[in-house]
Order: sequence, then C-alpha cells, then structure tokens
Amino acid sequence: MSTSQQPDPRDRPARLTVGVVGAGRVGPALAASLQLAGHRPVAVSGVSDASRRRAAELLPDVPLVPPAEVLQRADLVLLTVPDDTLPGLVEGLAETGAVRPGQLLVHTSGRYGAKVLDPALRAGALPLALHPAMTFTGTPVDVQRLAGCSFGVTAPEELRMAAEALVIEMGGEPEWIAEERRPLYHAALALGANHLVTLVAQSMELLREAGVTAPDRMLGPLLGAALDNALRSGDAALTGPVARGDAGTVAAHVSELRKYSPQTVAGYLAMARATADRALAHGLLKPELAEDLLGVLADGTHGTDGTPGTDGTEGDAG
Repeated sequence: MSTSQQPDPRDRPARLTVGVVGAGRVGPALAASLQLAGHRPVAVSGVSDASRRRAAELLPDVPLVPPAEVLQRADLVLLTVPDDTLPGLVEGLAETGAVRPGQLLVHTSGRYGAKVLDPALRAGALPLALHPAMTFTGTPVDVQRLAGCSFGVTAPEELRMAAEALVIEMGGEPEWIAEERRPLYHAALALGANHLVTLVAQSMELLREAGVTAPDRMLGPLLGAALDNALRSGDAALTGPVARGDAGTVAAHVSELRKYSPQTVAGYLAMARATADRALAHGLLKPELAEDLLGVLADGTHGTDGTPGTDGTEGDAG
C-alpha cells in the first residue's frame, strides 16, 4: 500500500476519459488502475493478437480503434509503445492534427523525459512522463503490483502536481526525475532489474548442470536474503569469494565455467571485477589479497575457450 499522503478529493483532477495507444504489457494495466481510481477507459489501440488479448482481459468492453481515434475520444492518453517508436509516434500524431489542446499525453518510457512530447506540446497538449519502476507480465496481477510502485515522474513544473496526483491515484509513489537525468535513471533500473533476470537465469542453468533438481527452490531464499541485505546495507552486504579475496576459489569457478558454460565467463569476470573494486573501496577486501584475485581475473579475461585457461593453481600463483 502506498505510504504517500493521499490528496484531498477536492484537489484531485476531474474524472477523465482514458485512452491507450499501444496495448503492450504496461498500457492496459495502467488504464485498469486509473479505472479503479474513478477514471473511464474509452479506447485502446493494439495490432498484435497478444495485445488485443491483453486489452480484452484488462479492459473488457473498451473498443479497439486506431491511434488517432484513441486521441479523439480520450482526455488522457497513455502512449505505451517501445522507446524507439515513441518519438516518431508523437511527431506523426501531432502532424496529422490528432492532438487536441488541453489533452493530457502521458508516455511511460524510462529513457525519455517530457521533451520527447514537444511536438504534441506545440499542438496544445499537456505532456507528462510517468515511468513505473516495475516489471510487467501483461496480466491482472500487474494492477496489484502498482500499489507502492515508484514512478519516475518528469513534466513541466506547472504540471508536476497533476503528474504526481495521477501516480498516487494509481497507488504509486511519485519520484521526481529531472529531464537531463532520465537516461541515467533508466540505465540504473536496467542494470539492477534486467541484468538480474539474466544472472538468475544463468545461475539456474548452472545449478541444473551441477545436478540440482529444484534450482528455483534453492535460489529463492538465498537471493531474497541477498536482495534484502543489499537494499538495507548497500556494499556492506557483500559476501562470497571475491569479497573475501579467495583467488583460488574464483579461479576454480572460471575454470568450471569455461568447461560447462563458456558463454557465462565474460559476465562472471565483469561482475567479479566490479565486486572486487567495490569491496576494496569499502575496506571489505584486504589489499594484500586483492593482487592475487585481480591477477586471476586478468588471466581469465585473456583465456579462450578450449585452452587450459585459468585453473586453481594458476590463480593461487597470481
């Protein structure tokens, strides 16, 4: 549940008709959440069969129409399309006269701030960038997950209160992001969330290779505790052979990965180097142990699949 103070109902924007351009995983969930807050979805556009199914499940009885017609029908339009598609979509809608003065145009891209909506702004629209810091499944569970979800909010200063009020109505927590900081903000989220999925999937594959029958059950408590510790304590939560300076163990890891999963070696080495740097900077990794460890990581970088590469003995020799 959101911990932000709820606005006085008299301060909330009037009930709005809501449209969605791009029925991917995000748009229908946000529109359904706005519907729970009293707004009224009236139109949605979607091309693929999957997007049409999502719209039917999350926004039943809301008609599927072309994008220009969505803008004709709605006071608030959610532009929930891929990042690379957004600028061209906005320009096209503005050039064809689909944008109406006073219309709220909201995009959900993490990469862009409000300036990507400048063509619509010149046509009289009110531009808002509201990016939910959440991974979406395209199912009704997404609406529940919005409760307490942080949103990266960027808008002209005069629209800041309206933007934050919409986020709060969806159960979210508004977090103001300056226009010039949007790419950095988005990179941070991708680094933490998207790369986490890759790391977990690789870990599960390796555990299966090692004979573990239920890697998800094994990893669940471990990763949950590691995430909780990291969020609470930051770098102080670092554990494991890199933080301890166990060069021989790290060398053995690299050797095994080269043998059973060579495609994971580069990622392991990159993360190990980053972990070693942070552990050193925060006094967790003793400098006298770091030299051998960094030597192992350097040797691992130069090794190639199918060669002896780095083994425990070479790692200990550093």
